[in-house]
Amino acid sequence: MLNQLYIKNFTLIDELSLEFEGGFSVITGETGAGKSIMLGALGLLLGQRADTKAIKNGCDRCVVEAHFDLSRYDFKPFFTENDIEYDVTDCILRREVTSSGKSRAFINDTPVALTTLRELGSQLVDIHSQHQNLLLNKEDFQLNVVDIIADNKEEANAYKIAYQQYRETQSTLEQLREQMQRNQENEDFIRFQHNELAEARLVEGEQEELEEESNMLTHAEEIKGALYEADQALSGDNGVVELLKTASHSLESIRRVYANIEETANRMESCYIELKDIASDLSKDAERMDFDPIRLEEVNGRLDTIYRLQQKYHVQTVSELIEKRDCLAEQLSQIDGSDEALQELEQREQEQKLACEQLAKTLSRTRQQAARKVEEEMSQRLIPLGIPNVRFNVQLTEKPLSADGGDKVSFLFSANSSTPPQPVSQVASGGEIARVMLALKAMISGMVKLPTIIFDEIDTGVSGKVAEMMAKIMEEMGHNNRQVISITHLPQIAARGRSHYKVYKEETVDGTVSSTRRLNDEERVTEIAQMLSGSNITTAAIKNAEELLKKS
Repeated sequence: MLNQLYIKNFTLIDELSLEFEGGFSVITGETGAGKSIMLGALGLLLGQRADTKAIKNGCDRCVVEAHFDLSRYDFKPFFTENDIEYDVTDCILRREVTSSGKSRAFINDTPVALTTLRELGSQLVDIHSQHQNLLLNKEDFQLNVVDIIADNKEEANAYKIAYQQYRETQSTLEQLREQMQRNQENEDFIRFQHNELAEARLVEGEQEELEEESNMLTHAEEIKGALYEADQALSGDNGVVELLKTASHSLESIRRVYANIEETANRMESCYIELKDIASDLSKDAERMDFDPIRLEEVNGRLDTIYRLQQKYHVQTVSELIEKRDCLAEQLSQIDGSDEALQELEQREQEQKLACEQLAKTLSRTRQQAARKVEEEMSQRLIPLGIPNVRFNVQLTEKPLSADGGDKVSFLFSANSSTPPQPVSQVASGGEIARVMLALKAMISGMVKLPTIIFDEIDTGVSGKVAEMMAKIMEEMGHNNRQVISITHLPQIAARGRSHYKVYKEETVDGTVSSTRRLNDEERVTEIAQMLSGSNITTAAIKNAEELLKKS
């Protein structure tokens, strides 16, 4: 329930703070006084798009804040899921919009995304403005009304899950068929490419080894010559190894008489042994190193094959060629096994379709039963609202399966016994549509646990006794821990309010401002009398206003 509404620097509102009560309340005021401004501010708080034009001239930001009592409703799961502090007696929603276009939203002083604010707001307040009467044109609104009365959430959820699975299978099946079509068109080319890569017998790392071997074979004579020269320098006549051997023997001969040479002699011997091994290795390498033009041709031929494939398939390495080969193999596997996969998916699709059809029939039965209840209750509610010969029918016709089932819903209406029922939006007058919408709201309000319902001039096009009956309906809706607020121009409705607020304009030194205040009993008499007789309040109007208030 809305306990308090605070608005600052919004359009013509300087600063406004209003406290509200439960039950049925009314808001009145002359046309253009600012009632729509208040609703605009509340809409901003409930997540509507922010517009910097709504900020009062000369101000850098506007603020809208509302306090709600949630003690009669279970909103804890929402707060837990969104990690927001939960205060059942004082839940605070706040929205700030700056002149730079930035917007911030808060729930209990916790910054939240606008979608989160909108989600909570939709569960706290339902604002029924005149344009919402256009909902009667929309099939989904009519279907939603029937589902609310049917209380078929369990059946609807079961169907939605099955339908989602069915649609996912359909999508997968469609993608497979498209893929099969593409594969079939390219199968010969794919198979040729795979065979070409498979026949190449590519091996990881072979390119590097072949390039190294090709480089060595190309410079074989140069390498052999260098190895031979190095070997001769070490092992040839008067070579380094022979000289080291002589030097080592010389040092060895004086070890017994010159102890200080021990370490040097050991080092000399180590050098001799190491260089002798190196010389032996060089000799062997030189003997093995021969120019082999046949092997060089083989190596270069293999490298040419690898380079050609890399260029053809726009890759840089053998690893990428192998990956391409394996990908082509997978495509061929899919082509070869696609018929089996297609049959499996088609069977699954058919089974899921049958399951959806069965669940849709179950859902339809709940709607058929609810449709009869809607027809009966709407007739009972519309007759006292000045349509004694009303006929209200809920027509359910079969349609192709969709996300909401297999039913198309149409509300048919006739205000005269001689006229057959037709779609309500096509035959009902403005006043009749307003009464139909009020009756629908009243009917479903008991099923939908909305703390606050606001009617914005739903009484358009009615007067007299019908207005009294509409007021009575809204008053009854305000029972059972619900808050109903009606913005009205009709005294019959204004007199029924448990509390009465007046919106008015004032001229100040800073310009025109819109204000709202709660009226006391005496002020209510004056306001309702003015609604009855205009600006010149007569004694009869005063008495009439007092009578209206006594009846309420």
